[in-house]
Amino acid sequence: MSDIILQRDAQYVWHPYTQHHQAPFPIAVARAQGSWLYDTNGRAILDAISSWWVTTHGHCHPTIVDAIAEQARTLDQVIFAGFTHAPATALAAALVAELPQGLTRIFFSDDGSTAVEVAIKLSLQSFANQGKPRTLIAALENAYHGDTFGAMAAGARGVFTHMYEPLLFDVARLPDPSEGDTLAALDALIASRGHELAAVIVEPLVLGASGMRVWDEQVLRDIRERTSAAGVHLIADEVMTGFGRTGPMFACDRATVRPDLLCMSKGITGGVLPLGATAATEEIFDAFRSDDRRKTFFHGHSYTANPIACAAALASLSLFTPACHAERTRIEQLHTEQLSVLRGTRGVKAVRQIGTVAAVELDAPAGYLSDIGRELAAFSLQQGVLIRPLGNVAYCLPPYCTTNDELRLVYDVLQRFLQGERAAPVPTGGPVDD
Repeated sequence: MSDIILQRDAQYVWHPYTQHHQAPFPIAVARAQGSWLYDTNGRAILDAISSWWVTTHGHCHPTIVDAIAEQARTLDQVIFAGFTHAPATALAAALVAELPQGLTRIFFSDDGSTAVEVAIKLSLQSFANQGKPRTLIAALENAYHGDTFGAMAAGARGVFTHMYEPLLFDVARLPDPSEGDTLAALDALIASRGHELAAVIVEPLVLGASGMRVWDEQVLRDIRERTSAAGVHLIADEVMTGFGRTGPMFACDRATVRPDLLCMSKGITGGVLPLGATAATEEIFDAFRSDDRRKTFFHGHSYTANPIACAAALASLSLFTPACHAERTRIEQLHTEQLSVLRGTRGVKAVRQIGTVAAVELDAPAGYLSDIGRELAAFSLQQGVLIRPLGNVAYCLPPYCTTNDELRLVYDVLQRFLQGERAAPVPTGGPVDD
Protein backbone atom coordinates (compact mmCIF):
# COMPACT_ATOMS: atom_id res chain seq x y z
CA MET A 1 0.00 0.00 0.00
CA SER A 2 2.80 2.42 0.87
CA ASP A 3 4.46 1.89 -2.53
CA ILE A 4 1.22 2.68 -4.38
CA ILE A 5 0.69 5.86 -2.35
CA LEU A 6 4.24 7.06 -2.94
CA GLN A 7 4.11 6.25 -6.66
CA ARG A 8 0.92 8.23 -7.09
CA ASP A 9 2.29 11.03 -4.93
CA ALA A 10 5.45 11.28 -7.02
CA GLN A 11 3.45 11.29 -10.25
CA TYR A 12 0.52 13.55 -9.41
CA VAL A 13 0.95 15.57 -6.19
CA TRP A 14 2.48 19.01 -5.53
CA HIS A 15 3.21 19.55 -1.81
CA PRO A 16 3.34 22.90 0.04
CA TYR A 17 6.66 24.43 1.05
CA THR A 18 8.46 21.59 -0.74
CA GLN A 19 11.34 21.69 -3.19
CA HIS A 20 10.51 18.49 -5.04
CA HIS A 21 13.90 18.38 -6.76
CA GLN A 22 15.66 17.60 -3.49
CA ALA A 23 13.08 16.77 -0.81
CA PRO A 24 12.96 13.30 0.75
CA PHE A 25 10.02 11.18 -0.29
CA PRO A 26 7.04 11.95 1.95
CA ILE A 27 5.88 9.62 4.70
CA ALA A 28 2.60 7.90 3.91
CA VAL A 29 0.37 8.20 6.98
CA ALA A 30 -2.43 5.67 7.41
CA ARG A 31 -4.05 6.75 10.66
CA ALA A 32 -3.68 8.95 13.73
CA GLN A 33 -4.70 8.80 17.37
CA GLY A 34 -4.01 11.15 20.24
CA SER A 35 -0.54 12.62 19.81
CA TRP A 36 0.59 9.97 17.35
CA LEU A 37 0.65 9.47 13.60
CA TYR A 38 1.04 5.97 12.17
CA ASP A 39 2.54 5.35 8.74
CA THR A 40 1.42 2.62 6.36
CA ASN A 41 4.05 0.27 7.81
CA GLY A 42 2.69 0.78 11.33
CA ARG A 43 5.57 2.98 12.53
CA ALA A 44 4.51 5.53 15.16
CA ILE A 45 5.54 9.20 14.87
CA LEU A 46 4.96 11.63 17.72
CA ASP A 47 3.27 14.79 16.42
CA ALA A 48 5.21 17.45 18.34
CA ILE A 49 3.88 20.35 16.21
CA SER A 50 0.15 19.53 16.17
CA SER A 51 0.31 18.92 12.41
CA TRP A 52 1.09 22.54 11.55
CA TRP A 53 -0.33 23.96 14.79
CA VAL A 54 -3.92 22.82 14.27
CA THR A 55 -4.52 19.71 16.41
CA THR A 56 -5.62 20.83 19.86
CA HIS A 57 -7.20 17.93 21.77
CA GLY A 58 -5.48 15.12 19.86
CA HIS A 59 -6.01 13.33 16.58
CA CYS A 60 -9.38 11.68 15.93
CA HIS A 61 -10.90 12.80 19.21
CA PRO A 62 -14.14 10.81 19.54
CA THR A 63 -16.26 13.81 20.58
CA ILE A 64 -15.31 15.71 17.42
CA VAL A 65 -15.48 12.64 15.17
CA ASP A 66 -18.97 11.77 16.45
CA ALA A 67 -20.18 15.36 15.90
CA ILE A 68 -18.91 15.29 12.32
CA ALA A 69 -20.61 11.96 11.60
CA GLU A 70 -23.91 13.12 13.08
CA GLN A 71 -23.87 16.40 11.19
CA ALA A 72 -22.94 14.70 7.90
CA ARG A 73 -26.10 12.60 8.18
CA THR A 74 -28.25 15.71 8.62
CA LEU A 75 -26.92 18.65 6.58
CA ASP A 76 -23.66 18.54 4.68
CA GLN A 77 -23.53 21.91 2.88
CA VAL A 78 -25.71 24.88 2.02
CA ILE A 79 -25.01 28.27 0.52
CA PHE A 80 -24.53 30.78 3.35
CA ALA A 81 -25.82 33.80 1.45
CA GLY A 82 -29.54 34.01 2.15
CA PHE A 83 -29.50 30.81 4.23
CA THR A 84 -28.35 29.89 7.72
CA HIS A 85 -28.27 26.79 9.92
CA ALA A 86 -28.00 25.66 13.51
CA PRO A 87 -24.28 24.73 13.62
CA ALA A 88 -23.21 28.15 12.30
CA THR A 89 -25.45 30.18 14.58
CA ALA A 90 -24.57 28.08 17.61
CA LEU A 91 -20.86 28.37 16.82
CA ALA A 92 -21.05 32.13 16.32
CA ALA A 93 -22.77 32.51 19.69
CA ALA A 94 -20.26 30.21 21.38
CA LEU A 95 -17.28 32.09 19.92
CA VAL A 96 -18.67 35.47 20.98
CA ALA A 97 -19.04 34.10 24.52
CA GLU A 98 -15.35 33.09 24.55
CA LEU A 99 -13.88 36.12 22.78
CA PRO A 100 -12.78 39.38 24.43
CA GLN A 101 -15.93 41.32 25.29
CA GLY A 102 -17.12 43.62 22.52
CA LEU A 103 -16.40 41.30 19.60
CA THR A 104 -19.97 40.50 18.63
CA ARG A 105 -20.05 39.51 14.95
CA ILE A 106 -18.52 36.46 13.27
CA PHE A 107 -17.71 36.27 9.56
CA PHE A 108 -16.84 32.72 8.50
CA SER A 109 -14.25 31.83 5.85
CA ASP A 110 -11.99 28.90 4.99
CA ASP A 111 -8.63 29.24 6.76
CA GLY A 112 -6.26 31.60 8.54
CA SER A 113 -5.11 33.48 5.48
CA THR A 114 -8.67 34.19 4.36
CA ALA A 115 -9.62 35.23 7.90
CA VAL A 116 -6.86 37.85 7.67
CA GLU A 117 -8.00 38.95 4.21
CA VAL A 118 -11.50 39.45 5.62
CA ALA A 119 -10.21 41.52 8.54
CA ILE A 120 -8.15 43.84 6.34
CA LYS A 121 -11.01 44.33 3.90
CA LEU A 122 -13.53 44.94 6.71
CA SER A 123 -11.30 47.61 8.20
CA LEU A 124 -10.69 49.42 4.93
CA GLN A 125 -14.28 49.31 3.74
CA SER A 126 -15.76 50.32 7.08
CA PHE A 127 -13.90 53.63 6.85
CA ALA A 128 -14.85 54.08 3.19
CA ASN A 129 -18.51 53.33 3.94
CA GLN A 130 -18.52 56.14 6.49
CA GLY A 131 -17.17 58.63 3.97
CA LYS A 132 -13.74 58.93 5.60
CA PRO A 133 -11.54 56.54 3.61
CA ARG A 134 -8.27 55.34 5.05
CA THR A 135 -6.03 53.11 2.96
CA LEU A 136 -2.92 52.46 5.07
CA ILE A 137 -2.28 49.26 7.01
CA ALA A 138 0.56 48.97 9.53
CA ALA A 139 2.17 45.63 10.37
CA LEU A 140 5.10 44.30 12.34
CA GLU A 141 8.50 43.38 11.01
CA ASN A 142 9.02 39.58 11.00
CA ALA A 143 5.25 39.04 10.83
CA TYR A 144 3.51 36.23 8.97
CA HIS A 145 -0.20 36.40 8.21
CA GLY A 146 -0.74 33.90 5.38
CA ASP A 147 -0.04 33.22 1.73
CA THR A 148 -2.90 34.97 -0.08
CA PHE A 149 -2.06 38.40 -1.48
CA GLY A 150 -3.46 40.67 1.22
CA ALA A 151 -2.01 38.45 3.94
CA MET A 152 1.35 38.37 2.15
CA ALA A 153 1.35 42.16 1.90
CA ALA A 154 0.84 42.44 5.66
CA GLY A 155 3.55 39.87 6.31
CA ALA A 156 7.27 40.47 6.34
CA ARG A 157 9.01 40.59 3.00
CA GLY A 158 11.29 37.60 2.55
CA VAL A 159 11.70 34.22 0.92
CA PHE A 160 7.94 33.55 1.07
CA THR A 161 7.00 36.75 -0.76
CA HIS A 162 9.90 38.01 -2.89
CA MET A 163 8.56 36.55 -6.15
CA TYR A 164 5.33 38.54 -5.74
CA GLU A 165 6.67 41.74 -4.20
CA PRO A 166 5.83 44.01 -7.16
CA LEU A 167 2.18 43.00 -6.78
CA LEU A 168 1.88 43.54 -3.01
CA PHE A 169 0.45 46.74 -1.58
CA ASP A 170 2.72 48.81 0.64
CA VAL A 171 2.27 48.71 4.39
CA ALA A 172 3.81 50.83 7.13
CA ARG A 173 6.27 48.54 8.89
CA LEU A 174 6.72 48.76 12.67
CA PRO A 175 9.67 47.18 14.52
CA ASP A 176 9.31 43.65 15.83
CA PRO A 177 8.33 44.13 19.52
CA SER A 178 10.73 41.36 20.54
CA GLU A 179 13.73 43.39 19.39
CA GLY A 180 12.76 47.02 18.63
CA ASP A 181 10.82 50.06 19.83
CA THR A 182 7.42 49.41 18.29
CA LEU A 183 5.68 52.11 20.31
CA ALA A 184 7.98 54.96 19.28
CA ALA A 185 7.53 54.00 15.65
CA LEU A 186 3.76 53.78 16.06
CA ASP A 187 3.68 57.20 17.72
CA ALA A 188 5.63 58.67 14.81
CA LEU A 189 3.39 56.96 12.27
CA ILE A 190 0.20 58.22 13.91
CA ALA A 191 1.64 61.74 14.14
CA SER A 192 2.59 61.80 10.46
CA ARG A 193 -0.01 59.61 8.76
CA GLY A 194 -2.70 58.91 11.32
CA HIS A 195 -5.39 60.30 9.04
CA GLU A 196 -4.48 57.58 6.49
CA LEU A 197 -4.07 54.69 8.93
CA ALA A 198 -6.95 52.22 8.97
CA ALA A 199 -5.51 49.38 11.03
CA VAL A 200 -2.51 47.92 12.79
CA ILE A 201 -2.30 44.13 12.45
CA VAL A 202 -0.31 42.03 14.93
CA GLU A 203 0.30 38.44 15.89
CA PRO A 204 -0.40 39.00 19.59
CA LEU A 205 2.46 38.12 21.94
CA VAL A 206 4.26 35.66 19.65
CA LEU A 207 5.43 36.01 16.04
CA GLY A 208 5.02 32.42 14.89
CA ALA A 209 6.59 31.66 11.52
CA SER A 210 9.58 33.95 12.09
CA GLY A 211 10.76 31.76 14.95
CA MET A 212 8.23 31.92 17.80
CA ARG A 213 9.44 35.39 18.85
CA VAL A 214 7.69 36.15 22.14
CA TRP A 215 6.90 39.77 22.99
CA ASP A 216 5.62 41.68 25.98
CA GLU A 217 1.98 41.96 27.04
CA GLN A 218 2.42 45.60 28.05
CA VAL A 219 3.48 46.50 24.51
CA LEU A 220 0.24 44.99 23.21
CA ARG A 221 -1.73 47.02 25.76
CA ASP A 222 0.12 50.17 24.72
CA ILE A 223 -0.54 49.48 21.02
CA ARG A 224 -4.23 49.11 21.87
CA GLU A 225 -4.24 52.37 23.81
CA ARG A 226 -2.61 54.30 20.98
CA THR A 227 -4.76 52.86 18.21
CA SER A 228 -7.94 53.48 20.20
CA ALA A 229 -6.96 57.11 20.82
CA ALA A 230 -6.25 57.61 17.10
CA GLY A 231 -9.45 55.89 15.92
CA VAL A 232 -7.36 53.15 14.27
CA HIS A 233 -8.47 49.51 14.20
CA LEU A 234 -6.37 46.86 15.93
CA ILE A 235 -6.43 43.51 14.11
CA ALA A 236 -5.31 40.54 16.19
CA ASP A 237 -4.20 37.60 14.07
CA GLU A 238 -4.89 34.77 16.52
CA VAL A 239 -4.80 32.05 13.87
CA MET A 240 -1.97 30.31 15.71
CA THR A 241 -2.32 31.76 19.22
CA GLY A 242 -6.06 31.17 19.65
CA PHE A 243 -7.73 28.29 21.46
CA GLY A 244 -5.41 27.99 24.41
CA ARG A 245 -1.96 28.00 22.84
CA THR A 246 -0.63 30.88 24.97
CA GLY A 247 -2.47 29.85 28.14
CA PRO A 248 -5.89 31.54 28.10
CA MET A 249 -8.34 30.98 25.27
CA PHE A 250 -6.88 33.88 23.27
CA ALA A 251 -3.54 35.66 23.51
CA CYS A 252 -5.38 38.99 23.79
CA ASP A 253 -6.85 37.70 27.05
CA ARG A 254 -3.34 37.54 28.56
CA ALA A 255 -3.01 41.28 28.03
CA THR A 256 -6.69 42.07 28.75
CA VAL A 257 -6.92 43.66 25.31
CA ARG A 258 -9.96 43.80 23.06
CA PRO A 259 -9.06 44.27 19.39
CA ASP A 260 -11.50 45.58 16.81
CA LEU A 261 -11.03 42.52 14.62
CA LEU A 262 -9.75 39.07 15.58
CA CYS A 263 -8.78 36.30 13.14
CA MET A 264 -9.19 32.60 13.98
CA SER A 265 -8.51 29.27 12.30
CA LYS A 266 -6.12 26.33 12.90
CA GLY A 267 -7.39 25.03 16.27
CA ILE A 268 -10.96 26.22 15.80
CA THR A 269 -12.19 22.74 14.78
CA GLY A 270 -9.68 20.90 16.94
CA GLY A 271 -7.55 20.55 13.81
CA VAL A 272 -9.98 18.20 12.06
CA LEU A 273 -11.57 20.31 9.30
CA PRO A 274 -10.67 23.63 7.64
CA LEU A 275 -12.53 26.67 8.91
CA GLY A 276 -11.70 30.33 9.35
CA ALA A 277 -13.51 33.07 11.26
CA THR A 278 -13.08 36.81 11.73
CA ALA A 279 -14.67 38.47 14.74
CA ALA A 280 -15.66 42.14 14.53
CA THR A 281 -17.16 44.78 16.80
CA GLU A 282 -20.73 45.93 16.39
CA GLU A 283 -19.39 49.33 15.36
CA ILE A 284 -17.63 47.82 12.34
CA PHE A 285 -20.71 45.74 11.50
CA ASP A 286 -22.90 48.86 11.63
CA ALA A 287 -20.65 50.62 9.11
CA PHE A 288 -21.98 48.19 6.50
CA ARG A 289 -25.69 48.72 7.27
CA SER A 290 -27.07 50.97 4.55
CA ASP A 291 -29.83 51.54 2.03
CA ASP A 292 -26.99 51.77 -0.49
CA ARG A 293 -26.28 48.21 -1.63
CA ARG A 294 -22.80 49.27 -2.76
CA LYS A 295 -21.85 49.36 0.93
CA THR A 296 -22.37 45.60 1.21
CA PHE A 297 -19.33 43.51 2.14
CA PHE A 298 -18.83 41.73 -1.18
CA HIS A 299 -16.82 38.80 0.07
CA GLY A 300 -17.61 35.12 0.47
CA HIS A 301 -16.44 31.56 -0.01
CA SER A 302 -18.23 28.55 -1.45
CA TYR A 303 -17.82 26.67 1.83
CA THR A 304 -18.48 29.61 4.16
CA ALA A 305 -19.80 28.22 7.47
CA ASN A 306 -19.87 24.65 6.20
CA PRO A 307 -22.22 22.84 8.61
CA ILE A 308 -19.89 19.88 9.19
CA ALA A 309 -16.92 22.13 9.96
CA CYS A 310 -19.07 24.23 12.30
CA ALA A 311 -20.24 21.08 14.09
CA ALA A 312 -16.60 20.03 14.54
CA ALA A 313 -15.78 23.46 15.96
CA LEU A 314 -18.67 23.32 18.43
CA ALA A 315 -17.52 19.90 19.59
CA SER A 316 -13.96 21.16 19.99
CA LEU A 317 -15.12 24.16 22.04
CA SER A 318 -17.03 21.81 24.35
CA LEU A 319 -13.71 20.15 25.23
CA PHE A 320 -12.19 23.34 26.68
CA THR A 321 -13.03 22.33 30.23
CA PRO A 322 -11.12 22.87 33.49
CA ALA A 323 -9.48 19.49 32.80
CA CYS A 324 -8.20 20.79 29.45
CA HIS A 325 -6.83 23.89 31.19
CA ALA A 326 -5.03 21.62 33.67
CA GLU A 327 -3.48 19.65 30.81
CA ARG A 328 -2.23 22.85 29.18
CA THR A 329 -0.76 23.99 32.49
CA ARG A 330 1.02 20.64 32.84
CA ILE A 331 2.54 21.01 29.37
CA GLU A 332 3.66 24.56 30.18
CA GLN A 333 5.40 23.33 33.32
CA LEU A 334 7.16 20.52 31.47
CA HIS A 335 8.34 22.96 28.80
CA THR A 336 9.70 25.29 31.48
CA GLU A 337 11.55 22.41 33.15
CA GLN A 338 13.12 21.14 29.93
CA LEU A 339 13.99 24.58 28.55
CA SER A 340 15.82 25.42 31.77
CA VAL A 341 18.07 22.43 31.07
CA LEU A 342 18.68 23.52 27.48
CA ARG A 343 19.35 27.16 28.32
CA GLY A 344 23.09 27.71 27.99
CA THR A 345 23.69 24.30 26.43
CA ARG A 346 26.31 24.23 23.70
CA GLY A 347 24.61 24.80 20.36
CA VAL A 348 21.65 26.69 21.89
CA LYS A 349 21.51 30.43 21.31
CA ALA A 350 18.24 31.13 23.15
CA VAL A 351 15.08 29.48 24.46
CA ARG A 352 11.58 30.96 24.44
CA GLN A 353 8.20 29.96 25.81
CA ILE A 354 4.65 31.20 26.01
CA GLY A 355 1.91 28.85 27.15
CA THR A 356 2.24 25.47 25.45
CA VAL A 357 4.58 26.89 22.79
CA ALA A 358 8.29 26.24 23.39
CA ALA A 359 11.11 27.25 21.06
CA VAL A 360 14.85 26.59 20.97
CA GLU A 361 16.94 28.87 18.78
CA LEU A 362 19.98 26.93 17.63
CA ASP A 363 23.37 28.59 17.37
CA ALA A 364 23.53 28.31 13.58
CA PRO A 365 22.96 30.50 10.52
CA ALA A 366 19.52 32.08 10.83
CA GLY A 367 16.72 32.21 8.27
CA TYR A 368 14.00 29.90 7.03
CA LEU A 369 16.40 28.15 4.60
CA SER A 370 19.00 27.38 7.26
CA ASP A 371 20.37 23.88 6.63
CA ILE A 372 20.31 22.99 10.32
CA GLY A 373 16.52 23.01 10.28
CA ARG A 374 16.44 20.45 7.50
CA GLU A 375 19.01 18.33 9.34
CA LEU A 376 17.03 18.38 12.58
CA ALA A 377 13.76 17.58 10.81
CA ALA A 378 15.32 14.55 9.13
CA PHE A 379 16.96 13.30 12.34
CA SER A 380 13.83 13.70 14.45
CA LEU A 381 11.69 11.82 11.94
CA GLN A 382 14.11 8.91 11.99
CA GLN A 383 13.71 8.90 15.77
CA GLY A 384 9.92 8.84 15.48
CA VAL A 385 9.24 12.49 16.29
CA LEU A 386 7.75 15.12 13.98
CA ILE A 387 9.64 18.40 14.45
CA ARG A 388 9.55 20.94 11.63
CA PRO A 389 12.00 23.74 12.52
CA LEU A 390 11.55 27.31 11.35
CA GLY A 391 15.04 27.65 9.95
CA ASN A 392 17.38 27.50 12.95
CA VAL A 393 14.49 27.59 15.46
CA ALA A 394 13.13 24.28 16.69
CA TYR A 395 9.80 24.40 18.46
CA CYS A 396 7.40 22.10 20.25
CA LEU A 397 3.70 22.93 20.04
CA PRO A 398 1.95 19.68 20.97
CA PRO A 399 -1.66 18.52 21.17
CA TYR A 400 -3.01 19.05 24.68
CA CYS A 401 -3.31 15.31 25.28
CA THR A 402 0.46 14.85 24.95
CA THR A 403 1.87 13.18 28.07
CA ASN A 404 4.97 14.22 29.97
CA ASP A 405 6.80 11.09 28.82
CA GLU A 406 5.95 11.94 25.21
CA LEU A 407 7.20 15.49 25.65
CA ARG A 408 10.42 14.24 27.22
CA LEU A 409 10.92 12.14 24.09
CA VAL A 410 10.86 15.35 22.02
CA TYR A 411 13.48 16.98 24.23
CA ASP A 412 15.61 13.83 24.26
CA VAL A 413 15.73 13.85 20.46
CA LEU A 414 16.73 17.52 20.50
CA GLN A 415 19.46 16.85 23.06
CA ARG A 416 20.88 14.01 20.98
CA PHE A 417 20.94 16.26 17.92
CA LEU A 418 22.79 18.93 19.89
CA GLN A 419 25.30 16.27 20.91
CA GLY A 420 26.06 15.57 17.25
CA GLU A 421 23.79 12.75 16.14
CA ARG A 422 22.48 13.06 12.59
CA ALA A 423 20.08 11.23 10.29
CA ALA A 424 21.10 8.41 8.02
CA PRO A 425 20.84 9.28 4.29
CA VAL A 426 17.37 8.84 2.76
CA PRO A 427 16.18 8.75 -0.87
CA THR A 428 14.99 12.04 -2.35
CA GLY A 429 12.82 13.12 -5.23
CA GLY A 430 15.90 14.45 -7.00
CA PRO A 431 19.56 15.31 -6.38
CA VAL A 432 20.29 17.17 -3.15
CA ASP A 433 22.48 20.25 -3.51
CA ASP A 434 26.00 20.26 -2.16
